[in-house]
Amino acid sequence: MSEQVVAEEKRSWDRPEGASFEEWMSSRIARFSTRKYDWDALKFQADFDPKYRRAQMRYVGTGATGVASDSNTVPAEHFTFSTMVIPAGGVGPSHIHHDVEEVFFVIRGKMKLILEKDGERYETILTDRDLVSVPPGVYREEINIGDEDALMCVLLGSGKPQIPNYPPEHPLSKIKR
Repeated sequence: MSEQVVAEEKRSWDRPEGASFEEWMSSRIARFSTRKYDWDALKFQADFDPKYRRAQMRYVGTGATGVASDSNTVPAEHFTFSTMVIPAGGVGPSHIHHDVEEVFFVIRGKMKLILEKDGERYETILTDRDLVSVPPGVYREEINIGDEDALMCVLLGSGKPQIPNYPPEHPLSKIKR
């Protein structure tokens, strides 16, 4: 790629044409007061089984939940960032990302984490301020084993990650959205 083409390529962090510095910097801020939890982003899973009910609050990009657009986020270039509420007893079903690593940071709660690859399985418990970085190609499942809603930060290493897949034997693998 020539330097001229690179120079003309527009990035999400570039200053919008005609925007003041204040407008540009303001567009890079996502305030909690202007966010709302989206209980519909993964509703197809909860419709299949209520244990999969959870909500996403998007800050940077739209993540891999399949939400086509959310104009109330900071545009993503190389990663997405959201928070996720998983009710007590709720499950983030086993799924895999082939294109990105996924980071879970537990703000509050008690989450059982199950990781699987090529027949090998690893389980652990994550609690307040624990973090896991799951490489691409590893199945991950999160189960809220606490008595209250768990709150996690979720970071994916891509501006628009591919929608994840489920294990072939998992009932969600048969559901189309």
